[in-house]
Amino acid sequence: MAEEIAYSENAARSVKYSEIIPQLAALVEGERDVIANLANIVAVLKEAFGFFWVGFYMEKEGELVLGPFQGPVACTRIGFDEGVCGHAFTIGETVVVKNVEEFPGHIACSSESKSEIVLPLFGPEGRKVGVLDVDSDRLDDFSEADEAGLNAIVKIITERVL
Repeated sequence: MAEEIAYSENAARSVKYSEIIPQLAALVEGERDVIANLANIVAVLKEAFGFFWVGFYMEKEGELVLGPFQGPVACTRIGFDEGVCGHAFTIGETVVVKNVEEFPGHIACSSESKSEIVLPLFGPEGRKVGVLDVDSDRLDDFSEADEAGLNAIVKIITERVL
């Protein structure tokens, strides 16, 4: 069955998030496979916003391991003490980086990445299970609208996917 996500292409990001969030909730409803759901979520974010890189890193055996993503080839494994992803996972909070070159310990999976937002994922019992990582090829590209919209998507992931 083909799925389509409708959104206003030239609208502000806040509008796009408000349009895609209920559709994402419906898209994952009834699908039990975590990987399939995460892959569709990444595809929607990449299509709707044109982000440089969008993907998940999931906790496995004491490190973050690459999960479903869209964009250039990525780092496969990231330690909890490495980069923006490791930092966000370790502190359990969203991290927004306006200029990745100024973030201590930034991992340059791609030199084209300029700014980044990483949101921790929590399982049903509140245990950290991974991160949603979004990179832009523009400096200071993420706003409060992105943080709010992506947090709403992470809530869907926590409640309906994990």
